[in-house]
Amino acid sequence: MTTEDDAYVSSWYTSLEELADSRARDVDELRLLMLANRLPLPSYIRSDGAQMVAKDLLDLLDAAEGSDDLPEWFAKQWPSAVEAVREWDDYLSGRYVCLRSVTPSNMRRKNVLCAAIAAQLNDPDPDNEAWLEHLHGLVDELDAIEPPFAPYDRLRFGGPVSRDRLIDDVRRCFPREGLSRQSATDEPRTCV
Repeated sequence: MTTEDDAYVSSWYTSLEELADSRARDVDELRLLMLANRLPLPSYIRSDGAQMVAKDLLDLLDAAEGSDDLPEWFAKQWPSAVEAVREWDDYLSGRYVCLRSVTPSNMRRKNVLCAAIAAQLNDPDPDNEAWLEHLHGLVDELDAIEPPFAPYDRLRFGGPVSRDRLIDDVRRCFPREGLSRQSATDEPRTCV
């Protein structure tokens, strides 16, 4: 983690100790819940060793009315058992840093939006204003639920993250105005 990563993580996340203090919980109890697959592992370890977690980490415990009921409650939020297990495993890994708030509804919505944007990009029609507006509507909605990501995320996930590919690159390659009016002297776009 670099200084830039630490600054990002400190602004978007909280240390496990701070979260425990703010919710009058024992930090060691929270660590035990992580080891028992009832809470996600820390999303980041800052360079000073602080275990950084989502600020709303305990909200799903509250929604499920406790750690014992969380797996079953979580599973009921998904249309299939296979999807529930896959998402539960991803949730517990602590690597679900692609959402401002990690809830099953946001997880599902992100999956839908990513698939819809990818489908639009598979059959681009940038001269069609309706296509462009639809694409940007999807991108704007994804932008509203995704954080900026830490530079470190590009390393740990092995390349561009969803924000890079499905928000920033799309806006660069298919601007709301002027794409079809790109002049012949403009540099060619390297797009998705």
